[in-house]
Parts: sequence; C-alpha cells; structure tokens
Amino acid sequence: MKQTTNIAIFVSGNGTNCENIIRYFKDSDHIHVALVISNRADAYALNRAARHGVPSRVLSRADINNPQVLTPLLNDYHVDYIVLAGFMLMVPAFLVEAYDKRIVNIHPSLLPKYGGKGMYGHHVHQAVKEAGECETGITIHYVSNVCDGGEIIAQFSTPLSPDDTVDDIESKVHVLEQQHFPQVIEQTIMSR
Repeated sequence: MKQTTNIAIFVSGNGTNCENIIRYFKDSDHIHVALVISNRADAYALNRAARHGVPSRVLSRADINNPQVLTPLLNDYHVDYIVLAGFMLMVPAFLVEAYDKRIVNIHPSLLPKYGGKGMYGHHVHQAVKEAGECETGITIHYVSNVCDGGEIIAQFSTPLSPDDTVDDIESKVHVLEQQHFPQVIEQTIMSR
C-alpha cells in the first residue's frame, strides 16, 4: 500500500487555488497538504491555510533561495511534492534539482503563448485580450529553470468572445483552474 504523499503549496497572493487544493485533498488517504509557504506575510492565502488547519511559514526571498533554510523546512514536513499556486518568485535551481518533476505550476494561458518573465495574472489576460485571441486557458506544467518553460502536463481551454473584457477572461480562466488543477495534481502524483 502506497504511503501518503505530502505536498507543500507555495503562494504569494489571494490563495483561491491554494484553498481549492486544500479542500480537495482534505479527506484523501493518499495526498496530504502538509505546509503552505509564502514569500509575503500579507498573502491572504495564509488566512485560508489557517482556516483549514494547515501550517504555514513566511519566508523572505533570501530564505527561499537559501538551501540551508528551505531544505530543512521541507524535510521537517516530509514534503514529497511542491505545488505553485500563484507563487510570484522563480524557484531556485537547487530546489528544481532536488524535486525534479515533483514541482507543479499552473499558468493562466495556453503556453507557450503568454508565458515568461512578467507574464502573470492580469498581465496575461490583458495580453490575450489585446491579441484578439478566440480562446485561452490554463497550462499545468512541471517547473524547470526556465520561467514557464517546464514540460506541460495538461492544458484546458475556454472560448473567448470579442466582447469579453479582461475581467471576463480572468473569470473564465479561474473557472478552469478551480475545475482542473487539484485533479491534475492528484493524477500526476498517483501516476508516479
């Protein structure tokens, strides 16, 4: 029988995806959200984690980039996988190496379109709108040392109308995130 897989969720902001993942795995016998890590003390995701009884830590950028700080913390919580849910920093190379194909990220576009440095959240949806795209979506991918460049695990799309505002696009993408992200995390972990 397979032991429980512990995941740490890295966040920087509001935390709707973080909370969705916590809820999804709340009663799982196989996957447990062991820790939430944020680079911002004011991230609302920390409140969401606390509401669900999930331990959290706030680490500075320097601490996240320091293997002597981050590695022991992850080891203390027996973290097997890392999920990025609105985490706004590049993952340090030592972590990418230590967790090869065990760090999963979600991006709010159909990569390789609208990815890379500076392309996150509202900036992505604005670019999609300005390009007149007829669809957008989400990409769930492994993290590599290239921003948004890791191997794609899954993509889901939604049609767009010329009348859609940037906020409409964001809402449609959010629906896809809520529907698919936890299930893809589960499938990715269980298939290893």
